[in-house]
Amino acid sequence: MLRAAVAKQTPLGLKAKETMEKGELVSDDLVVGIIEEALKRPSCGKGFILDGFPRTVVQAEKLDAMLEKKGQKVDKVLNFEVPDSVLEERICGRWIHPASGRSYHTKFAPPKVPGKDDITGEPLVQRKDDNADTLRSRLAAFHKQTSPVIDYYAAKGKVANLHADRKAADVTAEVRAAIK
Repeated sequence: MLRAAVAKQTPLGLKAKETMEKGELVSDDLVVGIIEEALKRPSCGKGFILDGFPRTVVQAEKLDAMLEKKGQKVDKVLNFEVPDSVLEERICGRWIHPASGRSYHTKFAPPKVPGKDDITGEPLVQRKDDNADTLRSRLAAFHKQTSPVIDYYAAKGKVANLHADRKAADVTAEVRAAIK
């Protein structure tokens, strides 16, 4: 929603762009305002999904306050639970062909020739942040910020904990059951 608001040059999108161009973080109030703006679109008439927001309890409280003013509420929070060791295996095994964006995984979708793109034979690369140390640091920050958000919504009876370390079809079935 943030990128869309910037691309559409909405008034709030322009404020967000200005903030980002200064290298600053977009404020919680501005992000909630962008979400509020987006909710006016017909595509949100039957509902909406937020991915990666809120990340802090303050953001959750601001989101809830905005929705309450509109006579709406958060219906469900899907908490995709994956052990950190599984995330490390998934992320640290990713390889990308920069020119095409094709992605590979050393275990789950390996290239025919290690380190080479299947189509062009060009070298594959890993993103700079796809390493164990960076991931552990990001996960520590994620858990520190996000666990209280899960607790906040769990206290309201809104959380569905999903076992996201299983096969995609199983996780999809859990999602469907959670949002019925």
